[in-house]
Amino acid sequence: MSRNYAGLSRERIILEALHIIAGRGLGGLSMRRLGDALEVEAMAIYHHFPLGKEQLFNAITAYVTSPGSTGEAVPEEAAPDAGREGDDAHEADTRPWDERLTSWADDYRSRLLEYSGALSLLVHRAPATPADTAARALVHRALTDAGVPADGLDRAADALYSYCLGAVVHEVRHRGDEDAPDAGEAADRFHHGLRALLRGLSA
Repeated sequence: MSRNYAGLSRERIILEALHIIAGRGLGGLSMRRLGDALEVEAMAIYHHFPLGKEQLFNAITAYVTSPGSTGEAVPEEAAPDAGREGDDAHEADTRPWDERLTSWADDYRSRLLEYSGALSLLVHRAPATPADTAARALVHRALTDAGVPADGLDRAADALYSYCLGAVVHEVRHRGDEDAPDAGEAADRFHHGLRALLRGLSA
């Protein structure tokens, strides 16, 4: 097996792990199998994830839920900056608040569906990355524009995240049913529930 680890990065490891999970399920992922797929010794993976499989699982969760993230934790002193960046980016978006949240929810749903094999990891893990912090700030800003009071922002955001995750789990669970909706109908059903939730949050 090659000992040339050039080009081996956290993102490459995460993507190959997701490929294995998609084909073999979460239980089929091992450091040895991952090393074989990457054509490196398993110890090379520990260079990027020294705490082992649990650290890799945390990084996979961050990658699945936060586009562009490779699972690096947010330093405590950096978190406020990440939030401000999310606010600054959102201030440039002049669309109505419900359009912004619908766009965010569509992107979040698409990513969860793309990596649906890793959904079970999200039950016990919550990412703490700059991308996640920025996304949370975006959601809070839109909810503020919808009239949600400051002391209700976290509850409203949790409702949105929970709806998206639950809707995807429901969709994936019934993919094999004879009467399962096609992709277009599944998206329409997602939007139907999302609109109802947004109306309730802004009431």
